Amino acid sequence: MKILGLVCSPREGGNTEIMVREALDEAARRGAETELVLLAGKNITPCQACEACMAEGVCAVDDDMQAIYSKLVEADGILFGTPVYFINVTAQAKAVIDRSFALMMTGRLRGKAAAAVVVARRVGAGQVLSLLYTWFAVHGMHVAGGAIGYGREKGEVREGPGGSPGLTALDEARGAGKNVVRTIERLAR
Repeated sequence: MKILGLVCSPREGGNTEIMVREALDEAARRGAETELVLLAGKNITPCQACEACMAEGVCAVDDDMQAIYSKLVEADGILFGTPVYFINVTAQAKAVIDRSFALMMTGRLRGKAAAAVVVARRVGAGQVLSLLYTWFAVHGMHVAGGAIGYGREKGEVREGPGGSPGLTALDEARGAGKNVVRTIERLAR
């Protein structure tokens, strides 16, 4: 079982990366092979609405998204992490979401387990979590839950609260990693 952690933050070493790494570590403890992909520094342009993908499900834009397509397709589970930027996903996350239309045309994400990892300073985590769950569903992925962490400065999620009463951000991250593994195992039965 292979689980991909995608960090859609423009900065390395931030709270979203910390939480996705924690989720992947938990998945690895449960026997999964894991891989982390950071979007920071990558060149992923927005969808060009050229409709080239409509014919064969392959995006014509030649940038760093091409390597991410294959990683998404090869994974059994996806941990999709984004900080909240102005009550929405980051521009990097939105580019991946929009460009995934090429994969939807051929159903290549259908049946995968997916969980969202969302980091907010104060507000917007619920809306972003809902948006990501909807994106998973549109692709036919199985929603394996998610994690919310609160913190602004790098590292604050290590001690910060999660979105659920009594849980820390890292508790929630570990839960997301565990739930992706469980969902993959249930789907394999």
